[in-house]
Amino acid sequence: MKKSLLLVLVICSLLFASCSLSTDVFEKDVQIPGQEWESSFKPQVKFELKAIDTASLYDIFLVLRHSDAYYFNNIWIQGSVQEPGDSAAKSERYDLTLATNEKGWLGSGMDDIYEHRILIQPRTKFKRPGTYSFTIEQIMRQDPLKHVLNVGVRVEKAK
Repeated sequence: MKKSLLLVLVICSLLFASCSLSTDVFEKDVQIPGQEWESSFKPQVKFELKAIDTASLYDIFLVLRHSDAYYFNNIWIQGSVQEPGDSAAKSERYDLTLATNEKGWLGSGMDDIYEHRILIQPRTKFKRPGTYSFTIEQIMRQDPLKHVLNVGVRVEKAK
């Protein structure tokens, strides 16, 4: 009885700790349906910022997972962010290098899956508290873009 109660308390503690933002990191990934990223599929990630955190600087990363069969050395992304209280989103294009001829894939890999965390907005300051909405769109010539598994956003306090 005591062992099962202790186990439940440990599991609850781990769950609450994993949901906490005390680590100063937020990451959310969206699975690409069928591992074929259609240009019409625009994943959206929402991030909540408290008032006390508006004084901090943040690094924003694009997170991308793909298989070894991904055909290109790069990916073109249209990233948009809508700030709390704004009716329109601000957009920017990114040409992100995923591989070089000399080194191969630049991300970390396991078997035939590679993950890239690419810094796209260093030392960013969020102006207001509230919910920020990030939209990620692939703007490559190939449509659908095959062998892409997940895409997402990582926000962490700058060091």
